[in-house]
This record gives sequence, structure tokens and C-alpha cells, in this order.
Amino acid sequence: MDSLVDVHWLAEHLDDPDLRILECTVDLVAVAGGFSAEPIHAAFDAEHIPNSAYVDLANELSDPDSELRFTVPSAQRFAAAMEAVGVGEGTRVVLYDRRFTMWATRVFWMLKAFGFDECAVLDGGLASWKAEGFAVADGAAATPPSATFVARPRPGMFVGLDEVEAAIEDAGTCIVNALSPQNHDGTDPSYGRPGHIPGATNVFAVSLVDPDTHRYLPADELAAKFAHLGPQGRVISYCGGGIAATSDAFVLSEILGRPDVAVYDGSLSEWIADPSRPLEV
Repeated sequence: MDSLVDVHWLAEHLDDPDLRILECTVDLVAVAGGFSAEPIHAAFDAEHIPNSAYVDLANELSDPDSELRFTVPSAQRFAAAMEAVGVGEGTRVVLYDRRFTMWATRVFWMLKAFGFDECAVLDGGLASWKAEGFAVADGAAATPPSATFVARPRPGMFVGLDEVEAAIEDAGTCIVNALSPQNHDGTDPSYGRPGHIPGATNVFAVSLVDPDTHRYLPADELAAKFAHLGPQGRVISYCGGGIAATSDAFVLSEILGRPDVAVYDGSLSEWIADPSRPLEV
């Protein structure tokens, strides 16, 4: 199964009995001192791609014991969440969202990290589906068939603080910040402390998709955005909370074919928690 599929492919396979279609969107709602991550159950019930179910990334697919938002859950918790939407052995999964693909790529990266390969991101998500004239459904998702999800964790797809600290001193590893240029250069200190992890370069995740269609840019344009990384070496992507970073990682790994790509799960939210950790502006 290709890692990126378009809406015409999905329309042709919509009723395949082994296909599960999952919406992954989270709403980031501004509140005093930051934002709140909210599931979109009501919006999903109002309209969604037919035969799809909603996965609650902010809650069911995050570690409830972590102080950081969106931390990868335990294998057991992730498997239970997948089984609840009918994902398991013998199924294929298409993931979509209604923003700029980064919610879908977050779930894609977790599926891969837990050893599930039969998954794809829907290029353009719900916006592209509607723009091409395909029908939407409403109401709650149907009860899915029973499934058994066997987690087979793959070390290295997500990395932690120690690996990032080591990468700063490692000339063979590139660190990429997926946040906006303003976050990167410190003019928008929305995470409390201005700047970026030392040595990091900046490829804004939102710039990877067409602002109107929400589809990824052509491969040659994507390659140009990452050309400064060179052809060799490991890449670690990060953002504010490990979401936008997965879109950079997805492009590098799945579209451009780079073999050694990881996501810093705690991202800037973890990095800035200790004021002794340096930032560059």
C-alpha cells in the first residue's frame, strides 16, 4: 500500500471490506496561557468521509500519565484504541484530517512505530475529498468489525531528550524545526522561551502543502525545501508537541525516500521546560 493516496484511489476502494478510514483531526482552542486540544466529535458527526471513524488523538492516542500533551501512549493503550476502530491484523488504514495533514501524519507515524505498515495518508484530506465532488456522510460512525492489533514496536522512529542532546554535537545528524519561521527565529515566542534547538534548521510543516487544496506540493518542490540537509545522515524533526514534526518526517521518509528519519516526541514543549537547555535565535 502506498503511503500517500489520493481521493480518487479512496473513492475506488471505499467499500473494500478490509479498509478502515480514520479521521484524526484535533482542534487547538486558544485559552489563557496557551491552548487546549479538543476532539472534534460534533464536527465529525456533522460531516465526514463515508465509512470513516474518528480517532481521538488528544486523549485515547496519548499517554494520560505524561505531563506533555500528545506523548506516544503505551503499546497496550495504542493497540486498544486501534481495535476500538476495527484496525488490526488483515486490515488496511487510510488516515485523513481537515487541517494541513499533520494530524493524519501523526497517527501514521505512530502506526509505523508500532509495527503496522498497511497504512496511508489521504492527500488533501477532507478538503480534497469535497473539492473533487465526492459525497460526505453524517451521524456517528458505524460499529466496526472486531479486530486484533498486535503492536510490534520499532525503536528509533520517535526519540527522546537524550537523543536530541546528543544530536546537537553530532555532525552526522540534522535537526529540523517544523514550526513557523517566526517561532524558529524567536520573534513569536508562543512556547514561552524564544528560539530553536541549537543547530536546527527550519522547514515549516504548513509550507509543505498547498494552502487551498491541502495536498502536498510536488515532490521536486518538497525536495528543494529539504535540499540544505544534504543526501546523507540522520534527521530528527521537532515542533511544539510532536505533531507538525510528523509531516516533515512523512515527507522526508515516505515521499522523498530518506531512510533514517525520527520525530522528537516531546519537542519544544519538553525542551523549554528546563531553563538550562539552550535555545538559539
